[in-house]
Amino acid sequence: MAKHNWQQHTTSKLRIIGGKHGGRSIQYSGDKRTRPMKERVREAMFNLVGSAVKDTHVIDLFAGTGAIGLEAISRGASSLLMIERHFPTARIINDNIREIGEEDVCEIVTSDTFFWFNHRFAKGLVQLPNRPWSVFCSPPYDLFIDMESEIQALITSLMELAPKGSMFCLESDQRFEVDRVFPDFTWQTREYPPAVLHVSHL
Repeated sequence: MAKHNWQQHTTSKLRIIGGKHGGRSIQYSGDKRTRPMKERVREAMFNLVGSAVKDTHVIDLFAGTGAIGLEAISRGASSLLMIERHFPTARIINDNIREIGEEDVCEIVTSDTFFWFNHRFAKGLVQLPNRPWSVFCSPPYDLFIDMESEIQALITSLMELAPKGSMFCLESDQRFEVDRVFPDFTWQTREYPPAVLHVSHL
């Protein structure tokens, strides 16, 4: 049986929209497991969160193409942690980080997000800064339904531990009921079908 070669995927490009790297292209693998957020949704997301990302520590829980995290860095975030389980995709994200010269402030962890949370973060093996966080959660939409309890535990724990002034942004589709799953937090919701953005400021 032939070995799978990740380089067989057609490399595609996305664009950083705003900030100091605005207009620069970044690559992604074109792998069907990676769902690029539509550019209009990413632009709407950062218009919605406004200056909240500036000077914060960004955590991109399901990095995918890396476009959300790198957009945040471009718009003034001070540091970035991205989690991506697919090694070839993480490798391309690292290439993009080097291409825009942000190696000193960006870190990518190649891991399943829930494994990272349960076996590293929850056990005190991950040290996050005390300054405000900007946390982005944009997994495949089905994950919000199929793994609702895991998403609930992940986001609730991070929100309870996040420094004052932190911001959380989730991207789901219309099936996800954010106020039911996270009743203790206030959410601002905007729809950009099929995407739905939910933002909470702590």
